[in-house]
Amino acid sequence: MNKYLINIIFFISLILSTNVNSKENIMILKLKTGDVKIELFSDVAPKHVERIKKLANDGLYDGVVFHRVIDGFMAQTGDVKFGNSSSKSFDLRRAGMGGSDLPDLPAEFNDLPHDKGTVSMARSSDPNSANSQFFICFEAAPFLDRQYTVFGKVIEGMEHVDKIKRGDGQNGAVSDPDKILSFKSL
Repeated sequence: MNKYLINIIFFISLILSTNVNSKENIMILKLKTGDVKIELFSDVAPKHVERIKKLANDGLYDGVVFHRVIDGFMAQTGDVKFGNSSSKSFDLRRAGMGGSDLPDLPAEFNDLPHDKGTVSMARSSDPNSANSQFFICFEAAPFLDRQYTVFGKVIEGMEHVDKIKRGDGQNGAVSDPDKILSFKSL
């Protein structure tokens, strides 16, 4: 009887600790059309997840525009320097060229695919240049696999991501962009 009780307590604590850990890696991205729930993958991209959580929980993504949005591909945001529409340094022409004051991150490329709803870190041609910008895939983009750090996935609310205003031309620049209302841990 004692062994049985110990096993039950062990399994209950395992279940509870699993739920706590998974809540720590859930973020809510508020858009004008509704909430988007994003699961973060700290097991494959721990430094990127840590960075995103820090910037988000410090409120640095709040008001940041989706400066590059290409229909059938992805919506890019996260320029906390030039892309924050409520900041004195906001400059839509320069949005996409900035980042945070923190150092760039080393690549954490992994085997997770760039499927619909994948959240991945944007970077320059230098694989170790990711800083604060990220994108959400509208559709699968396998040509990005193992070349960009996948750190999350939309698990609820993809219909709101699909409503983000699209840009013009090949580069997807958006003249009157939608923005992140808030981005926080659950």
